[in-house]
Amino acid sequence: MSSSVTPTTGPRAVLVGPMGAGKTTVAALLAEAWGVAARDTDQDVEAAEGRSVSDIFVDSGEAHFRRLEAAAVATALAEHDGVLALGGGAVLDPATRERLVGHTVVFLRVGLADAVKRVGLGTSRPLLVGGVRSRVKALLDERAPVYESVATLVVDTDGRTPQQVADEILEALPR
Repeated sequence: MSSSVTPTTGPRAVLVGPMGAGKTTVAALLAEAWGVAARDTDQDVEAAEGRSVSDIFVDSGEAHFRRLEAAAVATALAEHDGVLALGGGAVLDPATRERLVGHTVVFLRVGLADAVKRVGLGTSRPLLVGGVRSRVKALLDERAPVYESVATLVVDTDGRTPQQVADEILEALPR
């Protein structure tokens, strides 16, 4: 698939970014403004498995979760026409990055201080076991270039409310 191909179906916008960027919250605000449904692939995986992402990581491992996540993203891109929020690590999968080509992909960029504040230090996020601040920094450093590579729009979220972020996206994307 070349980057000049625009899918005729699929989400109105796909939100990507690290944990703490506000993808799920902003997706709901955009969906409300556009009169469409919001969908989150982490929630899709949890519903299909009947257990939380954290439990999947602990009980079955990250590789198993990533396979479930890739399948959930592929399904959502094919059948969802609203706003789609992807899990923070979804774009690490090369097949997922290829599937995003031609879609409107919004990278919600967040800095270390805001990300740590938003995810909290007593977090139940499986990738943050150990030092939260150092793990968040490592994830941001590792993933930022990947998020940027799939994005058609980059929006900074630091020091902004979810509504301010959603308003910028609404202004930037055609009705």
